[in-house]
Amino acid sequence: MEEGFPFNLTFSDVFFSLLSLIFFLVDVVLDLWAIQCLYEEQKYFSMGLLIFLLLSSSVLLQIFSWLWYSKSSITLETKVERFISRHGLLAPVHICQLGVFLRFAAVMEISICRFKQSDRFQKVVTIYMNHDLSMLRLFEAFSESAPQIVLMMVLIIEMQEMQSFTVIKIIGSLSALSFTVLSYHRSMRAFVPEKLKMRWSSSIIYFLWNLFLIGPRVVCVSLFASVLPCYITAHFLSLWMLLVLWAWWQKTDFMDTKAGEWLYRATVGLIWYFTWFNVTSGNKKLKGIIYHMVMGVDTMLLLGLWWWRRSVESACLSPLPINPYLLIVMLMIIYIIGLALKLVYYWKFHPSKTVLEMNVKDEKSQMKSESDPESYDILGATLSNTPGPKPAAQPEPEGTVLAPTEKIVTGIHKRIRNMAVNFYS
Repeated sequence: MEEGFPFNLTFSDVFFSLLSLIFFLVDVVLDLWAIQCLYEEQKYFSMGLLIFLLLSSSVLLQIFSWLWYSKSSITLETKVERFISRHGLLAPVHICQLGVFLRFAAVMEISICRFKQSDRFQKVVTIYMNHDLSMLRLFEAFSESAPQIVLMMVLIIEMQEMQSFTVIKIIGSLSALSFTVLSYHRSMRAFVPEKLKMRWSSSIIYFLWNLFLIGPRVVCVSLFASVLPCYITAHFLSLWMLLVLWAWWQKTDFMDTKAGEWLYRATVGLIWYFTWFNVTSGNKKLKGIIYHMVMGVDTMLLLGLWWWRRSVESACLSPLPINPYLLIVMLMIIYIIGLALKLVYYWKFHPSKTVLEMNVKDEKSQMKSESDPESYDILGATLSNTPGPKPAAQPEPEGTVLAPTEKIVTGIHKRIRNMAVNFYS
């Protein structure tokens, strides 16, 4: 394992990991409760759809977790992971849909060791594990939680009176969704040097603009699905395929295999259906503007079709607890506020790549004396798109092993490098 990175790990980061585990367990319990309630209400189609969402999302996470374990260039550093691997249980654990729980257990173990021993090595390992876990939770949020919210909102709209389990499930799913996006944000902030500590105001703004942009999108999709349920699948598949092709056109480079990369692109397309997620370096502003323009038009189209359908067949549809015109105005205002908060965040709180590179150089020069001179500085490679000046190559004797900096970056090194470049570019 490499040392000498200017990573910043605080107690709040470990607290967020623990809180994320609690949210995950609560969400599992609410999932089971929702299935039971749908069964008792004899809503078998909705129950089957919910089970399909849960299983497909779980299988997706297990595939990513297994690929990362099998392809990662990092040796397993925790006792629980070494025990599972030594007894050949990695595959059975993932087949039984327990891979995410294994990663949670590993993060908790290494976090406790980190604070007991206060070792830089433990600190770096914790950052690695938190990064992968935050990515998996992000995938789960938009492959399970967001579609579940749509399903539950459709059920509420169709019901004459609100049921307790649907309201609680929606609140729980929204909390888990918003908190997961914030957790990913904080995991990326581990790349920020100690000098640029993250303030809670930054987290609050980031949480709010995601909530105000994702919320109207989910509500509009739910409204459309409530009046035109036969067309929502066609709408999702057509838009999702275009988004996957856009991810391919951007030449994403996240996984170590072509099949894994296409799976990642498919997952990115699913995330893009609900919110923006930067996957490549380059002109992030232009891509963000294109995305928000396209999704804004699509959202207004869904909202317009819903309003038209209700105006044509208002007698056949369940009455809404709120005036449709007021609802449309509220959604538009919330979305505009979300865009404004996003601009404020990137204007005031998001660290610029230039500032980070300057601080990284200072941190690297300070830490060189403490670390192995031949250790691989992943952060330096991460925050710089172009390598620094290199000495002229000298002929090496036959059989000489390449230095770590000359190796092809794969596994978690590649994932961390690429995600940091994308996040701060």
